[in-house]
Amino acid sequence: MLKVENLKKSFGNREVVRGVTFSVNKGESFGLLGPNGAGKSTTISMICGLIASSSGDVTIGGVSIKQNPMEVKRKIGVVPQDIALYPTISARENLYFWGRMYGLSRGEAKKRTEEVLEIVGLQDRAKEKIENYSGGMKRRINIGAALMHKPELLIMDEPTVGIDPQSRNHILETVKKLNQEGMTVIYTSHYMEEVEYLCERIAIVDQGLVIASGTKADLCNRLMGATSIQVKVNASSPDLINLLGTIQNVQSVKADGELITIYASDARQALGDVVAIVVQSGLQVLSVEVQEPNLETVFLQLTGRTLRD
Repeated sequence: MLKVENLKKSFGNREVVRGVTFSVNKGESFGLLGPNGAGKSTTISMICGLIASSSGDVTIGGVSIKQNPMEVKRKIGVVPQDIALYPTISARENLYFWGRMYGLSRGEAKKRTEEVLEIVGLQDRAKEKIENYSGGMKRRINIGAALMHKPELLIMDEPTVGIDPQSRNHILETVKKLNQEGMTVIYTSHYMEEVEYLCERIAIVDQGLVIASGTKADLCNRLMGATSIQVKVNASSPDLINLLGTIQNVQSVKADGELITIYASDARQALGDVVAIVVQSGLQVLSVEVQEPNLETVFLQLTGRTLRD
């Protein structure tokens, strides 16, 4: 469905995207992750045709965005992070307007408006002005606007930022259902659990490059030291950190005050030695927790930052 090939973008002398390459299969739900400043939003803007690339190309359904941008744009629906609705008219009027903008006839736009209102679960509030909606309701209509022309590819940029848990769950279930019905989805989020729930494959972007891609299991299994032991002690010291780093299977040790995190290829095997060294150092073990590999750990190890940084 989507091929992004060696995509680059510079603003003046600053190269923001430095050769991003990835592909998304038809019917797939694909997560695009990256910390702030990684080049993720610029990449999405180039995929959507909002800005031109410095080099490289994007093809959607086999059509190049450079050669035929209007045909490509008809294939995609974009849910921007900012609300892209007219606040002083109703939800129904907003959806009808965007349907007409996508080229639907009056009859098609009216019919599709009612279908989309049902998809986003706001039929009973359709006559109300957007300015009277809660943040979560606005987000749902924002998604609805992108669905009006039945896009082949739905691109969602932080669609659940700043909303209540109920609306967030509704949006996640809506996206899950759309994908199960065959719609291809690219999803970006600061909430790692959303990506884990929705996406079959993930690409991690940092400093303008795709530094890793694959399924969650692929990413976790590829990295040494993805499992970790978190030990809380009554005191810490550089000598203790150095000793813990000598344990077999231990890849790295990080200390944050009294909380020590030990990354190991086999954390359970290393656990006994960790506790023994802490006790032999004359310290008390206040708590111990073994954490299995997860996407948050992988992201932190690859980029050196959390997703929200």
